[in-house]
Amino acid sequence: MSRIANRLRGEANFECADSKFCLRPSFENLVNAEEEIGSLFALVERASQGGMTVSEITAILWHCIDHHPRPAREIVGQAVLQMGLVEAIKPVRTILAQVLQGRA
Repeated sequence: MSRIANRLRGEANFECADSKFCLRPSFENLVNAEEEIGSLFALVERASQGGMTVSEITAILWHCIDHHPRPAREIVGQAVLQMGLVEAIKPVRTILAQVLQGRA
């Protein structure tokens, strides 16, 4: 279990494997996600057109989990499928908004 998300920092909560995790879009977490899934700007474009894949959603969530060790990637993917894509995209939207807008 990790700390409670601070929305002012672009953080979000994510429930996975009966635990609640804080998703933190730190520079390091986002760089690691970008190395795997490509440009975050391109990801935002795909997201705005409904073109994000389950793999991309899972990757951004997994990379931004602010808890070590992170749960296994497969566990995060199962949580995404269990909650459904509509719910799973909500914390991703929070992270991507932080990437685009920065902190106030």
